[in-house]
Amino acid sequence: MAITTDASSAELGNAAVRFSPGGWRSARLIICVEMAERFAFFAIASNLITYLTGPMGETTVVAAANVNVWTGTLSFLPLLWAFVADGCLGRYQTIIISSSLYILGLGLLSFSAMILSHSPNQLQVTLFYVSLYLIAIGQGGFKPCIKVFGADQFDENDVNESKAKSSYFNWFMFGSCVSITTTLFVSTYIQENLSWSLGFGIQCASMLLSLFLFLLGTKTYRFSTARGGKSNPFARIGRVFIEALKNRREDHLGVDDTNASLPLLPQQGSVQYKFLDRAAISCALADIEETKAVLRLVPIWMSCLVYAIVSAQPSTFFIKQGATMDRLISPGYVVPSATFESFISLSVVIFIPIYDRLLVPITRSFTQIPSGITMLQRIGIGLFLSVVDVVVAALVETKRLQAARDDLALPISVWWLVPQYVIYGVADVFTMTGLQEFFYDQVPSELRSVGMAMNLSIFGAGNFLSSFMISVIDRVTSQSGQTSWLDNDLDKAHLDYFYWLLACLSFIGLALYLWFAKSYVYNRPSIQN
Repeated sequence: MAITTDASSAELGNAAVRFSPGGWRSARLIICVEMAERFAFFAIASNLITYLTGPMGETTVVAAANVNVWTGTLSFLPLLWAFVADGCLGRYQTIIISSSLYILGLGLLSFSAMILSHSPNQLQVTLFYVSLYLIAIGQGGFKPCIKVFGADQFDENDVNESKAKSSYFNWFMFGSCVSITTTLFVSTYIQENLSWSLGFGIQCASMLLSLFLFLLGTKTYRFSTARGGKSNPFARIGRVFIEALKNRREDHLGVDDTNASLPLLPQQGSVQYKFLDRAAISCALADIEETKAVLRLVPIWMSCLVYAIVSAQPSTFFIKQGATMDRLISPGYVVPSATFESFISLSVVIFIPIYDRLLVPITRSFTQIPSGITMLQRIGIGLFLSVVDVVVAALVETKRLQAARDDLALPISVWWLVPQYVIYGVADVFTMTGLQEFFYDQVPSELRSVGMAMNLSIFGAGNFLSSFMISVIDRVTSQSGQTSWLDNDLDKAHLDYFYWLLACLSFIGLALYLWFAKSYVYNRPSIQN
């Protein structure tokens, strides 16, 4: 039977019970489900720009923009699905429905590649993009719910399970990156050297395996919504806003409400959103504090956007950089440039055990914090590393351009790109995993799918901003007959200038983040700033 935690109810319609295994037994299976999905997804996402500029015949700028828009859509759709999951369906059913759409999209993608001609007609292009965005819709429901569903297998009121939950986010990312590394070596080779249709078909089979594994563990799961008989959380938060605005309007109109006593609300952090206190006349204090908890996440969300812009580059311009460099590994074998994206995953796979088993216990002995350092400290370290990453990328691109313009017999080795991939991977261990835990932990328990979707939407907004930046920079720098910074021929372009611009923006983003994080007060009293 499945055990649920206190104040929770079974998503399958059963009453709340406490007979559940849950814990690491269920969480490990969820990690395997994630691994199968990541194998399917990253074989598409990592090599998409190669497919667009190759068989689909798009230019580099158009393809990069399309990749960024698609990736951005991927990161915003979870917000819609999260409202569905937390508001009505529950995470379990949402995962099943979205996985089915995901599989359908992958099947259509394989079929579209099978019928693709050398000069794609409008029908073939339409079928390709329909399948691509169907994958986005499916992934949008799967991604936020699977992470939260796995974390729900641990009881945060139990000391040991609470520590295990923090470790779960590390090992969840570890499993993801093992799978990503595998697919970058296997799937990209099949796609570019054997058949794109076969490569996409393998991804469809992998997603079928993911759904099968998820259903296999149904009897071991804890199905927790933590609503405890209360009304829909979105209705409660919406009512707080409506009442606050209504009472504020009455104040401006001079309505006398002196007989209504305003309770003293606890104040947390420098951003108090005091206008919500006007709702205290007619709303529960707990509902008002829930609303404030969600709003306090907004400054952190905004200050991490530049990191998300940087995160768009490894799957676009890093790959195009590598395509212009010497990729000959052995006679007759040229490694696909997209394969080098695996160094991000490899660095994560190597660093997470070091972080979880060595750095956390050491720092815990000094800070007395169960996770070693706070979530915001962890995120901040990753943001600093992202600044270092784009500086290194700019320096490497400067060296590559110099070699190309000196008409050397051979271009410089693609191994020069490895440091920027590795630094980004280590930054992900800190920032991406830290953001996942932060947005899970700091939202009301009933809205954790929404919290995870908010985290993913950072990267969606970042990809849209990256796409906008690319379009503007290309248009501005190509005026008056000049060569664009992002020209199709990278040897004539100035990608290094683009990276230096990102470095400056990243530094500004880090400064803003430190400003907001300094005054943030955690919702959980057990966590210290």
